[in-house]
Parts: sequence; C-alpha cells; structure tokens
Amino acid sequence: MYACESIWFQKEERRKTLYKTIGNYAGIGFLILLILAFVFFLIGGFFSKVPENHTLLQEETINQTMNNAENIKNTLPSDNKTSENGSGELMEDVIYEDLYLEEEESDIPLIIIDPGHGGMDEGCSRAGVEEKVYNLELALLLKEKLEGLGFRVLLTRTEDIEISLVERTEFAIASKGDMLISIHQNASEYSSAEGIETWFYEEGAGENKRLASLVQNYVTMYTDAKNRGIQETDVLYVIRECKIPACLIETGFLSNMNDLEKIQSEEYREKIVQGLADAVWYYYNPKKMYLTFDDGPSKENTARILDVLKEKNIQATFFVVGENVEKYPELIQRMAQEGHTIGIHCYSHSYDDIYCSVDGFVADFEKAKVAVQKIVDVEVWCYRFPGGSINSHNKEIYKDIIEKMSEMGYVYFDWNASMEDAVKKTTTEQIMQNAVESTLQRKKVVMLGHDIVYNTSICLEDLLDCFPEYEFLPLTKDVIPIQFKH
Repeated sequence: MYACESIWFQKEERRKTLYKTIGNYAGIGFLILLILAFVFFLIGGFFSKVPENHTLLQEETINQTMNNAENIKNTLPSDNKTSENGSGELMEDVIYEDLYLEEEESDIPLIIIDPGHGGMDEGCSRAGVEEKVYNLELALLLKEKLEGLGFRVLLTRTEDIEISLVERTEFAIASKGDMLISIHQNASEYSSAEGIETWFYEEGAGENKRLASLVQNYVTMYTDAKNRGIQETDVLYVIRECKIPACLIETGFLSNMNDLEKIQSEEYREKIVQGLADAVWYYYNPKKMYLTFDDGPSKENTARILDVLKEKNIQATFFVVGENVEKYPELIQRMAQEGHTIGIHCYSHSYDDIYCSVDGFVADFEKAKVAVQKIVDVEVWCYRFPGGSINSHNKEIYKDIIEKMSEMGYVYFDWNASMEDAVKKTTTEQIMQNAVESTLQRKKVVMLGHDIVYNTSICLEDLLDCFPEYEFLPLTKDVIPIQFKH
C-alpha cells in the first residue's frame, strides 16, 4: 500500500509540476499576446493617425505662414523698434522685403495707403477728435473700396501704433508699391481756414502732380468742400522719398468747426473715400480726350502749341486751312514729324465758296489736300466742316456733302466739348473754364480749339493740367467719330 501510495504520490507531483509549468507558460504566452496586441494597436494607430495629423499640421503651418505674411504686409510689426538714436531705421532685417521677393510679379497695381500719425503721435486734435483716428478709418474704408475695384492694397498701419516716417517709406519701397496716398487732417491757428488740399513732390515721380490733381478734383467734387487746390512741396518725407507716384491729402481742418463736424459724419467720410477711389481708378484707367485744332497753322501760335505738346509728349489733330498750309509749310512738316494727325478743314474758309454746292465743297477740300501732300507724304483721311457739319450756311446741302465725301472714303469729325476760344476777347481763364465745363466728365471727348488764337497757345499748358483723368490721343481711323445729330 505504501508502495502504491508512493508511486501515486510521485505521479501526482509530476502532474502538478506539469500543470504548473503549463500554467506558467500559458500565463507568459498570454502576457506576450497582450503585449503584442498592444504594440500592434499602437503601431496601427500611429500609421492611421500620422497622415491626418501631418495634414492638419501642414494646413496650420500654411495658414499661419499666410497669416504672418498678411500681417507683415498689412502693418509693420509692433516689435520692430526703431534705433535708440532716433534714426528711424529698423533694428532687424525687414522680413516683409524677403517675402515680396519670393512673390510673382503682378500686373495689378499695388496701392499703399498711409494713415498719418498713430500711437502716441495723435496728429492734430480738437474737441476730443484725434486726427490719427479718422486717418485710419478713412484708410480702412479706402482699402475696402479699392479692393472691390480689383486693386491690391496695403496699409502702412492697420491699428493705433506709432510708425516713423522712415518705416512708412521703407514699407512702401519693400512692398514694391505702385502708388502711395497719405491721408491726414489739417489744422490752423486761424479757425476760418477750411477745405481740402493735396500735396505732391514735383521732382519725384513724373506722375505726382497728375495723381494729386485727380485726388483733389474728385474728393472736392464728391464732398463739395472748399477746394484749396494742389500744393507742391519738398519737405513731406514720405511722398518725397517713396520714389513712386505719391500725394498727401489733407481732408479738412479740425480747427474749423464746419470741417470738424463734417469729418465726424459717416456719410461725409464715405464721400471722401469715393473721391479717392475714383482718383485711383482714373489714374490707371484714364478717359480719352482727342485735342483738335482748327484754322491753322499760325506761325507763332501753332509753333507755341506744338512746343507744349512736344514737352508733354501729347499728339493732337490739326484740321488745317490750305491757304495757311502754303504760308507755313515748315509747321506742317513738324506736325507730321511729331506724330500729329493732319486733317482738312478747308482751303479758303470762305463759307460762300465752300457751301455753294456739293461740288464746290469737294473742290475746296481737294485743293487743301493737295497743298498738304505737296509738303508731307501723309494719308489725308479725315475732315471737319467749317462751322460744324450742320450750320446756317450748309443746312440745305450738308447731307449731300456727307454722302459724297463718304463715297470718296473720307470721315468727318465734329466735337462734344469746346474751348470756345474763337469768340472775340475770350480770356485764358474763360478758355480753360469753357473747356472743363463742356466736357461734362465724358469718357470720350473730342475737344475743339483753334491754333490761330493767341490766348489758346499761351494757356494750353495750364489747360492740359485741368484734365488729369484723361489720356490725350490723336484721331485715328479706329476712333468712332463724334458727329452732330442731324
């Protein structure tokens, strides 16, 4: 029995040991499986989530980069301090300059708007109204308006921070702006001083005066404010040093109660902004004006007009009189050499002879044409009726004349604006006023003048400055003629 018990006991011990061993291995195996499952879970989760996280990180990085770029573009960083010696130069490298260098060139003009003053620099202040506040508000409104018109726009500041004149200028240069408009409010020791004025630097970019004129004309037109005109200066740092077409507008006097009340009106500020936006628009999208001169050439007056046109690189159209052509052939040569269009007005300017019949008109025209073509080899394709296409002398035959001349391949031009300079004793001031008032802001103007009139020749330069929104062109075959309604 004891032997049997011993054998059984030994078997039982071996069995227990085996089970224990199996159990141990099973536990270890199970633990290993758990570990492996956890590892696979982690690995699977990693590979499933990395792309998503990576994408999000990319998007966040891109967005942040774009935001940073936009912030840099729209305002100078507030932590870019000026040097302690007050030089105004940036202590750090200008980050935005590098960003712009990486951008592709754009054909869309970039307009830099400079809201004057800011931060501790309030500008002028009256009755609790701070200049810096309205400068910025006008700038933000203008930015929105110009962007709506398709322009690119940056502001030298978008918040109430102080920026030096040097920083403003460097910003305009680094951003490769195409135009700068600086917005300010005025003040005077005289409370009676009021109205709007615009400043420009004449010796800078050649278009400064034209831009200032556009700004002044359109802002005063919309606001009906007192027009103080444009002013030339060489002391306003930003518009002098930015080296692009630039001007500075003073939109009113905070020291004048009338102007002070106006600038606080939202409606009035909208009018200012509309005027500024129109000025920018017509700077880049000018209207068209075709200057035309009748009755010449005149030895002194025509020569003086040609001098002005040459200086300003403007081509015009001269409807010449054959008798004068024969007297001053050198002026006809000069017209042709300098790119002006030569048309026929008549030969004799005798209404009785010209309008005696259709054949009489044609004969007079041909005689004048021959006179021109003896001097210069140009195609004569256009003409102007003496007195216009319909007048008291030709009302019976003008339709037949038009029909006959059209058959011969000639085109006539009347006008839709006039200097009215052929009227006796017309002053230079009246000539310019007549020209401006008669345009009626048309997008296409054929302007009538006379190059035999002395006052026209001496005021032409000033007259041309009255039309900054216009591009001056000679008449060509592509121009749809302006003709009186018959």
